[in-house]
Amino acid sequence: MKTHAKQEAVRIRVARAGGNDLPLPAYQTGGSAGMDLAAAIEGEITIPPGEWRLIPAGIHVAIPEGLEGQVRPRSGLALKHGVTVLNAPGTIDSDYRGELKVALVNHGKEPFVVRRGERVAQLVICPVVRAEWEPVAELDGTARGHGGYGSTGR
Repeated sequence: MKTHAKQEAVRIRVARAGGNDLPLPAYQTGGSAGMDLAAAIEGEITIPPGEWRLIPAGIHVAIPEGLEGQVRPRSGLALKHGVTVLNAPGTIDSDYRGELKVALVNHGKEPFVVRRGERVAQLVICPVVRAEWEPVAELDGTARGHGGYGSTGR
């Protein structure tokens, strides 16, 4: 079994939004890729079936250049309630300093109630590669060619 050396953690500056006393996002296990984001709301927000709401996470972050934050759904909310992140994954750019918010959508059959402190999404920090366009007259050929949706199998 191959083992990997432990990576050094990336330090990300974080500031709480006004009045937020909830715990900071945290990894739930040693192998977790994402940190859970909690709903920094007063009271409750109900999301009817087929609708979405913007849920504040109560924090501002300074993600270092060369990295991005990806806001992703929590699998348990998706499986149990049909609730997911509307624009998954949502991107937090390194130059964004506003409060993090999660666009939750209810694809379930019942209204979903979001309560203060509930874990509603996860934040994954990922590297970003900058691309530059290189205009050419034509592209190299491949076995797939111009095949589109469903062209690589059933």
